[in-house]
Amino acid sequence: MKDLGMLRYFLGIEVASSPKGYILSQSKYIGDIFDRARLTDNKVVDTPIKTNVRYSITDGSPFPDPALYRTIVGRLVYLIITRPDIAHAIHIVSQFVTAPTIVHWSVVLHIL
Repeated sequence: MKDLGMLRYFLGIEVASSPKGYILSQSKYIGDIFDRARLTDNKVVDTPIKTNVRYSITDGSPFPDPALYRTIVGRLVYLIITRPDIAHAIHIVSQFVTAPTIVHWSVVLHIL
């Protein structure tokens, strides 16, 4: 077995070491999600999903690219590793991967 040196990037997680410990970051992974979703403009929001709103499978018209929706939501699920604050919002949008709509996609865009 070979020593590959200090760990820098593993499974989408950037690792940096400091005297106090290790710092984990998924900033490159998030940038890749933005590229995949074709997003060029992003805005920071306090709450990624509206509170007390119930979404259903019949909200809005069907999303034209369900494969893109599934890919982005799957990547967001993996993002929970370092961003547990968005876990609830991702749980909500992950319920609609079988039949996403435009309304569901707009919620995903708010998370991003």
